[in-house]
Amino acid sequence: MSKILAYTKDMPYDEWVQLRKKSIGGSDAAVIAGLNPYKSGYTLWADKKGLIQNAADNEAMRIGRDLEQYVAVRFCEETGKKVRRRNAMFVHNDHEFITANIDREIVGENAGLECKTTNMYAKSDFASGEIPLYYYCQCMHYMAVMGYEKMYLAVLVLGKAFYHYEIERNEAEIESLINSETEWWENYMLTNEAPATDGSESTEKTLKELYPDSKGEVIYDSSLKDTVNVYLQLKEHYEDFKKAKAEYEQKIKAVMGDAEKCIIGGYEANWKNCKKVSFDSVKFKAEHPEIYNKYLKTTEYRKFSIKEAE
Repeated sequence: MSKILAYTKDMPYDEWVQLRKKSIGGSDAAVIAGLNPYKSGYTLWADKKGLIQNAADNEAMRIGRDLEQYVAVRFCEETGKKVRRRNAMFVHNDHEFITANIDREIVGENAGLECKTTNMYAKSDFASGEIPLYYYCQCMHYMAVMGYEKMYLAVLVLGKAFYHYEIERNEAEIESLINSETEWWENYMLTNEAPATDGSESTEKTLKELYPDSKGEVIYDSSLKDTVNVYLQLKEHYEDFKKAKAEYEQKIKAVMGDAEKCIIGGYEANWKNCKKVSFDSVKFKAEHPEIYNKYLKTTEYRKFSIKEAE
């Protein structure tokens, strides 16, 4: 169900990143399906369109790449299976915009292996068989492109444990995923339309990168009136919720008094002594004004607000 789009063995990393922008890959699948908590569809769109800079190669990404071979070796040790590299980017036979970069292929099976590295603070309970949905979605994407009957997932939790899982092909889920990817590509990559914003940190960060400076222009758009009304209502309710939360917190504190812990049925409330070290900038400025002024830093940003027009 696939063919080779490009060989990647000696391809520079930056070139590989640019090639991935031209299609929907495995790591993009969960974003489109709304199952990636770290990246929004709006950010993916801006990335694919080349409107924002590539995410900086960080330590976590470097560790993941460097330990991929180690994870593959551990998988082989645990299962007795053999794996091989394919060193290529594959494209779906029926959809030229859907691609796959698989970590390893299982020798003697119509199956692939996805290698993951995470830290001990990962929220998933890997020991009980729980895997993140975005891992699962990525595996389904690879089965869709490669025609695999199954995918194996190997996860190294740094400093804690190693886990591996077998994920069977699910035709209904694959069909739904491919339909979603096709619709997303046609609606946003082949047009000038952008996905809807969603309130996520990912989208907020992307908007700040897309529009870092105001140009002093005044625009008129009456179509946003309903949006503004909802925004103002939410803002009002948000303040009410904050006050209500504080009120009920105070009720508990009043009962606790100077107690550190209160057992309440299946819950426990803690009101502990804590220390926080902070820098007294006011005192430092008064005693060392020249040094203080030397290290002042001006940060520019755009502040958003809404008020009645004059």
